[in-house]
Amino acid sequence: MYLQIIVFVITFFIMEFMAWFSHKYIMHGFLWNLHADHHKKDHDSWFERNDAFFIFYAVVSIGCFLLWQKGIFDLGIAVGLGIFTYGLAYFMVHDIFIHQRFKIFRNADNRYAKAVRRAHKIHHKHIGKEKGECFGMLVVPLKYFKK
Repeated sequence: MYLQIIVFVITFFIMEFMAWFSHKYIMHGFLWNLHADHHKKDHDSWFERNDAFFIFYAVVSIGCFLLWQKGIFDLGIAVGLGIFTYGLAYFMVHDIFIHQRFKIFRNADNRYAKAVRRAHKIHHKHIGKEKGECFGMLVVPLKYFKK
């Protein structure tokens, strides 16, 4: 049981690195065509092509659950839940809190919330795929905590 909890926590934190890596090198790299609409202010739809990226991690998470259920991967439940929980946190912070796709969490007024918003605003300052910064989500560089 303790091993499952440790693997869950480690997986959650590894997902921050995975989010940074895939955002910097995949979304702003060879799959820019799927991510580009996220950096534009004029959308024809509530959905963006960028929303397709969650499918990859959802499939990996579900795959871990299935491998655990079949007795093939004992830690599959911990890994799958770690990926799922990070995805939920990412959705809550990125899509709901920052981009206000649902009008809740609008008045969060603490240092961390402000730092997350500042860092993401800097990221979106760059319209193209080059010269980007702040590719992570939950771990924010210290300079964004300052006024």
